[in-house]
Formats: sequence, structure tokens, C-alpha cells
Amino acid sequence: MTFKNATLAALVGAAAIAATPAAAQTAGVQLGQLVCQVDDGTGFIFGSSKDLLCTFTPANDSFAEETYTGVINKYGIDVGVTGEAVILWTVVAAEEDVYEPRALTGTYTGATASAAFAAGLGANVLVGGSETSFALQPVSVSVTEGVNVAVGIAEVILN
Repeated sequence: MTFKNATLAALVGAAAIAATPAAAQTAGVQLGQLVCQVDDGTGFIFGSSKDLLCTFTPANDSFAEETYTGVINKYGIDVGVTGEAVILWTVVAAEEDVYEPRALTGTYTGATASAAFAAGLGANVLVGGSETSFALQPVSVSVTEGVNVAVGIAEVILN
């Protein structure tokens, strides 16, 4: 194994280990699913910024689906080129009665780890929204095409 391949394998392994806690069950009330289309882009070593188009489907049928636009910013190591991606989060809150229409608008932050080589993996557990009332827990890991390694802090801004 060459040094380059060993380094890539180590980074992929580190990203997978860092992503493991994200799969753990989050305590709280599941309010629905947020599906985001992430534009393609390039990581610039110390970060990246990509546009989002998201749809929130509430678990409570008395609320309508909502569309959000936004951006995902990564601060830290982010090297490479990725194609479009889809991220599926479960929206969780401490209490069910905190949700109202457009309540997901706001800024979410958390640690992120991902690695992509052809079809990749990643995890993004984020907390934020109205008075940091919500957690976005990954259900379906980022599905990307390209070559990219990213470890750092993620920020998602939903409008």
C-alpha cells in the first residue's frame, strides 16, 4: 500500500469512527424528516460552502410539508471535489409542542466527519433552530460522488 493510499484509508477510517456516535439514538420526540439536496462543490482545505434545498415532512399530519433553502458550511479540513448529495435527517426536539410552521428556520451547528471516494459516507449531527430547540440526526448518510475528505465543524443555515 502506498503512502497516499494508506493516508486515504486512515482518513476514511477516522471519518467512519467519528461518524459512529451519530448513529446512536437521540432521546426526544421525533418531529419529522428533513431531506436536503446539497449542491456539488469543491473543498478548499480549510472549509467549504454549498447551497441546500430542503423539504421538511412533519410526523404530525396536521402540519403541511415545508420547503427551506439554505447553505451548509464546513470549517476544518475539507479537501476534494464532490457531486450533488442528499442528506436525510430526523428532526428531534425535547418536547412535541415546540414545533410550529417555519420553526426550523435558523442556524444549526455540530461536528462533522465524512469521506467520499466514488460513493461516500458522512455524518452530520447538528443542533439549532428556534432557540436551539431542535437536533438534526442523520438517518441516511450523505451520498456523494467524487473524492473528498472532511472533518471539522458544520453549520447549516435554513431559511
